[in-house]
Amino acid sequence: MKSLRNAMLLGSSLWPLLLAANDHLPAVPTWQGSSEALMKSKGQPWVTPAELTGLNDSPDYAATLHYVNQLVDSSELLQLEQFGVSAQGRPLMVVKASKALHKIAQNPARPLLLVQAGIHSGEIDGKDAGLMLLRDIAHGDKAALLANADLLFIPVLSPDGHERRSQFNRMNQRGPLHQGWRATAQNLNLNRDYIKADAPEMRALLALINRYQPDLYIDVHVTDGEDYQYDITYGFNQPFAAVSVNSASWLNKLYRPTIDTALEQAGHIPGPLIFGVDRQDFSKGISGWTASPRFSNGYGDVRHLPTILVENHSLKPYRQRVLGTYVLLQHSLKLLNEQGKALIMARQADMNARPQRMVLSYKASSKPDFIDFKGMDYQLRQSDISGETYLHWTGEAKLYQQLPLYWDKVADKEVAIPQAYWLGPEQQAAIDRLTVHGIEFSVLDKPRKLSLQQLSVTSYQFATKPFEGRFMLQSASFNRSNISLTLPAGSVRVSTDQSLGRLAVAMLEPTAPDSLFSWGFFPGMFERTEYFEPYAIEPLIATMLAEQPELKQQFEQALAQDEKLRANPRERYNWFYRQMPYYDQQYLKYPVLLEP
Repeated sequence: MKSLRNAMLLGSSLWPLLLAANDHLPAVPTWQGSSEALMKSKGQPWVTPAELTGLNDSPDYAATLHYVNQLVDSSELLQLEQFGVSAQGRPLMVVKASKALHKIAQNPARPLLLVQAGIHSGEIDGKDAGLMLLRDIAHGDKAALLANADLLFIPVLSPDGHERRSQFNRMNQRGPLHQGWRATAQNLNLNRDYIKADAPEMRALLALINRYQPDLYIDVHVTDGEDYQYDITYGFNQPFAAVSVNSASWLNKLYRPTIDTALEQAGHIPGPLIFGVDRQDFSKGISGWTASPRFSNGYGDVRHLPTILVENHSLKPYRQRVLGTYVLLQHSLKLLNEQGKALIMARQADMNARPQRMVLSYKASSKPDFIDFKGMDYQLRQSDISGETYLHWTGEAKLYQQLPLYWDKVADKEVAIPQAYWLGPEQQAAIDRLTVHGIEFSVLDKPRKLSLQQLSVTSYQFATKPFEGRFMLQSASFNRSNISLTLPAGSVRVSTDQSLGRLAVAMLEPTAPDSLFSWGFFPGMFERTEYFEPYAIEPLIATMLAEQPELKQQFEQALAQDEKLRANPRERYNWFYRQMPYYDQQYLKYPVLLEP
């Protein structure tokens, strides 16, 4: 840290040199693995831009697309497609790799892998690993990976964030030298946008998924936080807490053992996707996460698309992380060649299932499992700046034997799945999101009288600041009533008896953590637009009290129980107003009706 203090005294000119040396980060053990043989060097054919730097840096978007275009033009196995446009107008590109490119869309005979890099463009390992793998498929010894499987590869999902490049974007991460930005140009985190689909990049991705219907989806990230020995960690919703139980079982029983073995044989240390329970005391254990559908792996679970969230370890060198990612992607394709049909059958079983109930969210179990965890040693140090203690990672390996592991596997919120949900034609934002996700619905061509269930909000609390561009509902409670009403033409019926029925529940059941309600899609239900004047309501109250003697007793009882009612004259008027037919009957009524 002495060099860092000197740089602060000398000025900013030395900062890039210090960042390149990573003087401020914990020490990293020396690494060598057989995967290093995958790298090409300057002068060899089809060397990638990142390889020209020894996998110490990553190219900008123009250089990335230049290489991709040249590679695609050189091979009959590859094809390039623009599938969307970013918020700032940059093209969103996907490379298709197949021996039958004209049949790659929804081909039931060939499992399809979708690999996505750069959803957080500072975490760009997947881009450079994918370019190397595509090169070796087209011009090396990896063409056999397309014998019985196909590949879709998105080099950069967030190109606007990618081009907000700097050597000063991610102080917690060891390389590459130039790193992109976590969010899009609209300051949206795409890995929180799967359900609400606000960003043009996400809407384009969902359209791509609906068009090609991949069988396996890999989303490549880089994590930070705790230090540990694992360089490649990855996870998915486990079978004991998954909507897509059959797909999760395939991932757990076939995918993880195969990929772990391949990574270990290549010199890497694969690990589970976990987080420390207490950052000040790692020995307290780790938590196993069940993702909600705002995230890629949680979204894949509810739409029956087996999804793996890769989180390479940020403190490992960029070269090591990229090569590990290459091995993971290579052997994912290899496994699909060998066991892809079993995955297709597992997916189909999940899509055909019609459970009567659905768990909306999970919480951590109080009873842990135990694992031997390959961690790193640390010291607690006192900060002269903050006055608090912080972790200083020593860079020394430490094995935590039988470390407690607390999985999110206890059902927190659960609902009975209705036959259908109904939305009025005025709910355009919600109907639009259903369309974007590919959820099927029918539309009334004329008014129809129906008996349905209505949910009314009895209490609620909005967030006090925006999150991902929206003010979310932090909490809400409901009561339920049976009503009979006539819905107008244009109303939408969303049946849950469809392959994406569980996704519809996750979006339209208001108590779900990432429902459209939770994301604040229905602000109008919380507003009253009609009002009263005292001169008009006073005689009406007098008439009500004369005709309903019991009402006076109810009012006096309410006064005795509610201090706010006693202290607020306007609220006393409101108490009577709520008993009148003049009162807004749609106020606090959830505008999505349930067909039980």
